[in-house]
Parts: sequence; structure tokens; C-alpha cells
Amino acid sequence: MKFILGKKIGMTQLFNEDGEAVPVTLIEAGPCKVTRVKGKNEDGYDAVQIGFSALKKVKKSQRRSPFRYVREVPGVFDVSENDEILVDVFSPGEKVNISATSKGKGFAGVMKRWNFKGAATSSHGTKKTNRKPGSIGSMYPQRVFKGKKMAGRMGADKVTTKNLEVVNVDKEKNVIAVKGALPGKIGGMVIVRGL
Repeated sequence: MKFILGKKIGMTQLFNEDGEAVPVTLIEAGPCKVTRVKGKNEDGYDAVQIGFSALKKVKKSQRRSPFRYVREVPGVFDVSENDEILVDVFSPGEKVNISATSKGKGFAGVMKRWNFKGAATSSHGTKKTNRKPGSIGSMYPQRVFKGKKMAGRMGADKVTTKNLEVVNVDKEKNVIAVKGALPGKIGGMVIVRGL
């Protein structure tokens, strides 16, 4: 299994051999450093901890892993501490899964959050109910069921987009071009995992 941490740069388009425009998202991926290898004997599970984007000023508590982003990937891998993971672990045509935190939208109403249609036309005494959720249940059992679609905090969730195709890999600039759109804001951290 291949993996690397990266930063979303933005979207653009590349042209394939037939001259067709392919929409791609650019990711500045790596170089990442293996900060720790965990094993079943010592830690109770197998995993690899990797760091990305080295810090300029390192505090005493950050000396073990002086990186802005540190993530753990479960599984057994053929790596050791202080190994570097570079962008060339991926090649064009390969399929990957990419995880990131989606954009936060703040507190949102039911129309924006759940695509509610809204109240009927404003006639026959209907007032100020155009964007309201309406009834949320009957009198029994005197509570709101879990999972009821209501207004609340929207976005800022972990989202994984699967089966994306790697279109191009630039080893000199540490950039991967992936076909399609990715979750998250520009400059946000992404985890790229090979299938």
C-alpha cells in the first residue's frame, strides 16, 4: 500500500494525447519523513507515522517530529524511521483514494443543509415560514428522534473521494495531478492512498 501527505494547490486542466481537456486538481505531495514505525509487540498495533511540511521554529515538545502535519497510517509497511517518501511512489494511470477535511460552512438552515423545498406559497394566512423546517414529529414519544434533519453546523467533516486517476507526476516540483475535484479548501492537507 502506498501513501503520502500533501497540500491542495488548486484546480486546472491538462490536455491528453487526443487534445481533450482533462480537469485536474494539483497536490503538492511530500517529501514526507517516517517519524515512527509502530509494531504489535510495543504498541499493540501496526502503523507508520509520517510527517509533512517541516517547521521553521521547533519547540522542545516538537523535537521528536518537527513537522506541521503528522499523520498515522495503519498497516505493515516496508519502511524504517527517517526514510523519505517521495512523490514518485505514484505513477500516471494509477488509482488513488484521497481524504481531506471538507470546507466548513458554519451554522446552516435546513434549505442549505438538507435541500428542503421550503413552505408553500405565501397565501391564506401563511407568514414568515418560507425557509422554516415545518413539523418535526408528532406528540408521541415527546422527543426528537436521533438523525432528524434539522438546522445545524454544516461541513468540516472528513471526506474520502475514491478511485481518482493520477494524470501526471512532477518529481522535480513534488506535484501530483489527479483527475477531478477534491474535498477541502486550497492549502488544506490531504492524504493520498494507493489502491
